[in-house]
Amino acid sequence: MRLRYRYRLYPTPGQCVALARAFGYARVVFNDFVAARDQAHRAGEKPPSGGALQKKLITEAKKTPERAWLSEVSNIVLQQAARDAETAYRNFFASFNGHRRGARMGAPRFRSRKDHRQAIRLHSGGFRVRDNGRLNLARIGDVRVAWSRDLPSAATSVTVIKTADSRYFASFVVETDPDNHGEHLPAVVDKHGDVELALDLGLNAFATDQRGRVIDNPRVLRRAERRLKKAQRALSRKQEGSANRAKAHARVARLHAKVTDTRADWLHKVTTRMIRESQAIYLEDLSVKGLARSRLARSVHEVSWGRFMSLLQYKAARYGRTVVTIGRFHPSTKLCSRCGALQEMPLSARIYRCGYGLALDRDHNAAHNILAAGRAERQNACGDQVRPPFGVAQVAEAGTHRSAR
Repeated sequence: MRLRYRYRLYPTPGQCVALARAFGYARVVFNDFVAARDQAHRAGEKPPSGGALQKKLITEAKKTPERAWLSEVSNIVLQQAARDAETAYRNFFASFNGHRRGARMGAPRFRSRKDHRQAIRLHSGGFRVRDNGRLNLARIGDVRVAWSRDLPSAATSVTVIKTADSRYFASFVVETDPDNHGEHLPAVVDKHGDVELALDLGLNAFATDQRGRVIDNPRVLRRAERRLKKAQRALSRKQEGSANRAKAHARVARLHAKVTDTRADWLHKVTTRMIRESQAIYLEDLSVKGLARSRLARSVHEVSWGRFMSLLQYKAARYGRTVVTIGRFHPSTKLCSRCGALQEMPLSARIYRCGYGLALDRDHNAAHNILAAGRAERQNACGDQVRPPFGVAQVAEAGTHRSAR
């Protein structure tokens, strides 16, 4: 499987200038590629191939006075920017034609120099890790890296990123095989069988499992809200283009980066603990995009359900665990986990009460239902029909009753 390993970079002032030049020149090539494709589309012509555009926009453009400065950076950076634009168009057309899974992708857009995040990508010929631990980048030099952990294998590419708070990172892409590398964790079992975990995700409490244990919502953004408001007000009062405005903008960026890093750290710790302690994890397939358009949008974005589920899925594939998502239309909240009765449950009702004597927290009850549905999905993971087929109506049932004539 393909994994990313990210490390902090500490370039010198001269290397920061060289990186800024590389960011800008790669952006120019990307925008030239998009402009050339758009121009051919408006003219009704066949779009030129990626190789032809690379030759025109890089090789031939360097010989002109308008683009002669492209020679100041590595050719690998410029070629990769053109390949990224070509890949973006390929993905767009595949999504438009229905050949690509997931949400519909939009057409590639021009990159702006005012974007707070800048990045360049280099393949194996444009970088190497030296024996002294420095990362050598083509036409930039040896950059100091904070190696927090070792790379499991040789990297196939690296993406150098500058964030909004002026931090630099190197994101390496490595190919690993969990089976051959022995990354699969030992099976977690008890006297009843596999240790399973069913989670009912929420907003007040981040999740509740089938045992009634509650994972509290960290509310990282809410806790930093006061400082963010104060910093945003200070930024709005600064004059456009002034040094004080740049300082205020940097403070806002640092606060947002702190929120992002704290949330990511918490999500990684929670998902790693779940993967280590459980053999199978069952979740609901929530419509995060739909909920993000409701009045709960702020809370939905803050809780990061999508990020949480993606982390669980990739860690399960890496460490030999199972993650099962049940259908989003399964009535886990309205269903009685003891007798299977179905009843309406308004959001204000926090206790599920059944006529047969069950009185249980609604999230705890939902987790029991998710566990049962997840076990059924896991047993039928071969792809067979999970739910029983619809019965064929008999002639007497489909006809008209005599009393109705």
